[in-house]
Amino acid sequence: MSWPHLQRQRLTGIWSATPTPFTAELRLDIGSTKRMVEHHLRLRVKGLFLAGTCGEGPWMPEKEKRLLVQTAASSASGKLVLGVQVTDNSAERVLLNIHNAKADGADVAIVAPPYFMLNATPERLLDFYRHVIRESELPVGIYNLGRFSSVTVPDEVMGNILQEKNVVLSKDSSSLRSHRQLMLAAKRKRPELVILSGDEFDCVRYLRAGYDGLLLGGAILTGKVARKISDAIAAGDMAGAREFELRMVEMLHVVYGGKSLACWLSGLKWTLVRMGIFQTWNSFLHYPLTPACKLGISRILKKHSNDLMPWKADLNKVNGKNGSKRKV
Repeated sequence: MSWPHLQRQRLTGIWSATPTPFTAELRLDIGSTKRMVEHHLRLRVKGLFLAGTCGEGPWMPEKEKRLLVQTAASSASGKLVLGVQVTDNSAERVLLNIHNAKADGADVAIVAPPYFMLNATPERLLDFYRHVIRESELPVGIYNLGRFSSVTVPDEVMGNILQEKNVVLSKDSSSLRSHRQLMLAAKRKRPELVILSGDEFDCVRYLRAGYDGLLLGGAILTGKVARKISDAIAAGDMAGAREFELRMVEMLHVVYGGKSLACWLSGLKWTLVRMGIFQTWNSFLHYPLTPACKLGISRILKKHSNDLMPWKADLNKVNGKNGSKRKV
């Protein structure tokens, strides 16, 4: 299949696996969704991954998920590539999800392993993926979760999946060296395939190895720093890339509540509330938000404001330090 609107350069670079903003009643917050899209446009990321794990897609009612895609598509107006997680427990249900995602404005259907599959033999898994990929109304992205999935896709099966012509990209969140080699081998066989890393604590390693970009759950905060890492590597500045990566890791560990990620989604959403993008930090997953996490986030917002909200720094340059317009 050919997808002329999705040239390879539109898929490479920095993507955000964005969280979803909810109201107090855990319904989609439409106003915050529009601000979320505008925020990503200002960060100059290439695409949004909607309704993934960070976006709480597996827990959202279908009506709210579709409204999320519709609102994001309307707000982005074609300026961002929109990938939507369509994972389900049968190929038929996945294909229905893809049909709806296309109708709602999605560009790419992101397929992770089924949440639940009895007798998940390699042959059954390969049949499942091939059925979805070959019948899909949208180009397909493969979400490689490695051992972090309840249904594990064997390496041989994953290698075969990535050779399917309708697969345009893969997000690798496996954190496995063997899977990194597998992804790069698939790209050598199919140079048009775009491979993105989902490991936001080890970006330099993947980009140096030859990955085409990053698809990160924290990119709604670290998108600018992620671009700096990528640009530094492209320029051969490994010391600079590592320095930016250390900055990213510091920011994320504070926001997520330390190396244990105790405040993972709650801290991320609370930071967005403090930035004026989300109205609540409500979530289906109920991660705690500790006083220590809140205090750390306040410190990060002050220390890294130019990275978190780069447009405000640009405004300060234009308007002067106190916000009043400079005299010409």
